[in-house]
Amino acid sequence: MEKYDYEQLVFCQDKNSGLKAIIAIHDTTLGPALGGTRMWTYDSEAAAIEDALRLAKGMTYKNAAAGLNLGGGKTVIIGDPKKDKSPELFRAFGRYIQGLNGRYITAEDVGTTVQDMDLIHMETDFVTGISPEFGSSGNPSPVTAYGVYKGMKAAAKEAFGSDSLEGKTVAVQGVGNVAYTMCEYLHEEGANLIVTDINKEAVNRAVEAFGATAVEPDDIYNVDCDIYAPCALGATVNDDTIPQLKAKVIAGSANNQLKSTKHGDIIHEMGIVYAPDYVINSGGVINVADELNGYNKDRAMKKVETIYDSLIRVFEISKRDNVPTYVAADRMAEERIESLRNSRSQFLLNGHHTLSRRG
Repeated sequence: MEKYDYEQLVFCQDKNSGLKAIIAIHDTTLGPALGGTRMWTYDSEAAAIEDALRLAKGMTYKNAAAGLNLGGGKTVIIGDPKKDKSPELFRAFGRYIQGLNGRYITAEDVGTTVQDMDLIHMETDFVTGISPEFGSSGNPSPVTAYGVYKGMKAAAKEAFGSDSLEGKTVAVQGVGNVAYTMCEYLHEEGANLIVTDINKEAVNRAVEAFGATAVEPDDIYNVDCDIYAPCALGATVNDDTIPQLKAKVIAGSANNQLKSTKHGDIIHEMGIVYAPDYVINSGGVINVADELNGYNKDRAMKKVETIYDSLIRVFEISKRDNVPTYVAADRMAEERIESLRNSRSQFLLNGHHTLSRRG
């Protein structure tokens, strides 16, 4: 906690419901910590703690880079989401969140659903991603897709000098909910689509709707394309795939696209423009954050459009400091947090002087 400057680690236990949860709050400089609740069968409590800490820090950077006035946090509930869920468990967890008095706001994540959030909402208002009848935004996939589309345009501008995607060929890996909607935007703008997915129905749907070309999952890396859009599993930018890539841009919705930081260094050296994943796919978190002000779809979509500007800024920092874009994204987030921390301490300092003079 000290090494990466975490603020708080909360262990939650409720015998009656079988709840065992860990809430990690990394940083609240910009505002309350926002981050989802993951339910997973961890090998050990140590593994669960490590995951909560790692994910919480990731949310600090994601929220900061998205321009939100929110810090980073995350919860992991230790348990099998298929077997161990109960209304009692989520309501007990909701009471723990309420006890943090607004320092942490949760949302759904791997292994949890809108229905689970509704149960948490019975005990606390510090939860987003609840059912629309409670004033929520509903399914965030279309909003995330719009943000990825806007971010892809910013990356195209950096690589090709124009943000038009008309006539550009985009290789889309994975055609799930987010990617399908992203393909709609691309198709409307006149891009050519090459798609793959282990789910053949999803592929056929995209072929019929957008005239996309289908390829086998292993063949997506070496197709002739301008943009590679990883929208499924993480770590697809790795030692095996990089030599095959013909794309000038990597921009997609998947999390953790680089297998390791060295792969970010390699593609930077090759001159490939990489849109850091947690910046380009932040539409979902921007969308749920809008619920905190009483959800307004137009306002949320307007804010999602700023992903374009955020990526332009990342590319500027990358050139300014001569660093890969994944490093530049971290610096952009850190600079935002640091400037607020400094202005706050300056304010306190000045306030203190004023009081001293009065005294």
